[in-house]
Amino acid sequence: MTQHGYRLHRLEVRNWGTFDQRIWTFHVDGADSLLTGDIGSGKSTLVDAVTTLLLPANKISYNKAAGAETRERSLRSYVLGYYKSESNDATGTSRPVGLRAGSCFSVILGVFTDESLGTTVTLAQVFWLHDGNTGQPERFYVTAGTALTIADDFLNFGTEISQLRRRLRQHGAKIADHFPEYGQDFRRRLGIASEQAMDLFHQTVSMKAVGNLNDFVRSHMLEPFDSAAVIRQLISHFDDLIAPMTPCSGRESRSPDSPRSSTPATHTNDSGETWKQWMPNAPRCHT
Repeated sequence: MTQHGYRLHRLEVRNWGTFDQRIWTFHVDGADSLLTGDIGSGKSTLVDAVTTLLLPANKISYNKAAGAETRERSLRSYVLGYYKSESNDATGTSRPVGLRAGSCFSVILGVFTDESLGTTVTLAQVFWLHDGNTGQPERFYVTAGTALTIADDFLNFGTEISQLRRRLRQHGAKIADHFPEYGQDFRRRLGIASEQAMDLFHQTVSMKAVGNLNDFVRSHMLEPFDSAAVIRQLISHFDDLIAPMTPCSGRESRSPDSPRSSTPATHTNDSGETWKQWMPNAPRCHT
């Protein structure tokens, strides 16, 4: 049975978290998949790779899928491959220990396919740290209308990142230095009309439990809506509808320029509580 819409077909990572040195490939093939493993085996690390491909850095809380409440992981920790903390008994401090040190180079890549259209979109991000850099890694973003692979398209490019960027462009990929440009491009390619859909993705992919379902739907699924403007428009339309049905006696006729206003009707319930309901007045008549 042909599946409609873009689905994750393949995920590749290299030097991402504890997935070290070689290329690790996960063939999802657009199907519903179950990711299992022991604690610390890398399940959340892979979820964070997909999240990184689809969300801007300011909206990502790494390791949220594992129930982490604090920012115990960062982009730097994934690029350097932190896997444990090492304590110093003399100073009473601890420092993270990584699988990689010095200059580091990491790639995450996702291939999405739409079987009904026969089309493919590749999203990728490249990260690097120079030796001695104590901040967050540098990166650039990649989108392409073909199925790329880390082995064929992101390795053996030389010694400079600029050489990789140039080669990818020559192969038809689009390079971006900032997420907004990249995000707009991949949402267009994948047919995602609303940016809020990505917020919903982030909530659901890292969700452990839903407290209040109504609040979840209001906050993450419904688009912002100006109800006051719609109500004013409905009142105006209702006023126009009842205008022809309002009689004017004698030689009176309705003035086309007479303003229409609304007055509140007061209601009281059995508990003595009162509220006001605004209803349109009948059109004014003049002689």
